[in-house]
Amino acid sequence: MKDCIFCKIASGEIPSNKVYEDDQVIAFHDLSPAAKVHVLVIPKKHIANVMEINEENSGIVAHIFEVIAYLAKELKLEQGFRVVSNCNEFGGQSVFHLHFHLIGGEQLDVKMC
Repeated sequence: MKDCIFCKIASGEIPSNKVYEDDQVIAFHDLSPAAKVHVLVIPKKHIANVMEINEENSGIVAHIFEVIAYLAKELKLEQGFRVVSNCNEFGGQSVFHLHFHLIGGEQLDVKMC
């Protein structure tokens, strides 16, 4: 998608503070962190949100969670962390490209909001 900021980050058109990249996924620090560690993990291929996951693209979601597990170890989040994906406007999604927030590095509140 031409106007998608995450597609532009994935293609390298817009710089990011990357912590991981492979042929399918990129992970980078969130510009407005909710905790000491706040990384976004996105597929390079545009998928709008969780509602668009299907048989053809669900393998990338499995890979994303493998990357999240790897990053949690690399970022020393073994004590605990949160993984969040907002879906659509009512769910708080502001960038309509599937992404997962990896949040941790400190004690997180039990309450999500």
